[in-house]
Amino acid sequence: MSAIDSLPPLREVIARHELSARKALGQNFILDLNLTARIARLAGDLAGVDVLEVGPGPGGLTRGLLAMGARRVLAVEKDPRCLPALAEIAAAYPGRLEVLHADALAIDPLAYLNPPIRIVANLPYNVGTELLVRWLTPPVWPPVWQSLTLMFQREVAERIVAKPGSEAYGRLALLAQWRSDARIVLSLPPEAFTPPPKVHSAVVHLTALAAPRFAADPAVLNRVVAAAFNQRRKMLRSALRGIAPDIESVLVAAGIAPTARAEEIGLEQFCALARLLKT
Repeated sequence: MSAIDSLPPLREVIARHELSARKALGQNFILDLNLTARIARLAGDLAGVDVLEVGPGPGGLTRGLLAMGARRVLAVEKDPRCLPALAEIAAAYPGRLEVLHADALAIDPLAYLNPPIRIVANLPYNVGTELLVRWLTPPVWPPVWQSLTLMFQREVAERIVAKPGSEAYGRLALLAQWRSDARIVLSLPPEAFTPPPKVHSAVVHLTALAAPRFAADPAVLNRVVAAAFNQRRKMLRSALRGIAPDIESVLVAAGIAPTARAEEIGLEQFCALARLLKT
């Protein structure tokens, strides 16, 4: 019996189902169920909440989410080897766990859930950033999810919460901070995982804002930010020349020096620039 439920310890589950983590799938398992329960608690009160989990593996975080009271968990798992272990968890929590054998990049898992919805996941390293960008750029805002509580490599986590002028500041920070409150809530060493990755990890909690911090057309803002950071350390008048022939005058109108570089410009100024470029 484990520390949080009546199911066997994860090491026993992994040994019985021969679930060695696969690097090709970006898998690194957390075996400490007290730690997975702690991560689940970082998502807030889960009573009455549907939770999306991507890449549950043998189900450590899944068990934490259910033990912490999630109304229902949808676990999207690409690796068929993990399905029998997840089925055992579903049997222990009747009607509260649905396992979807699918690639989270190929489907819309949020369509399977009912509000209120939160996303909590130890994301596979090879798809984490792409999934985050998708969740931050839905066609309509506010999104169907209330919050994201996600495990990333520490370097990626720092990029999400970075401020202007820092080396980590870039497109990911702007996308996240335009529409959400983002903060690092937990750091983990490689030894917390099996097998230990070569890097440290961190959990980022993002709470959706009712409306973006500053008005801007999402498509225009994304295009401007992508072009600006495509050539870091290049002056904006050069980096954005392909977007508008009179870019210098547009930058000045937005309160931005044409000789400034993208990493020096804050979110409010980028949004002002996007509004001018849409007109």
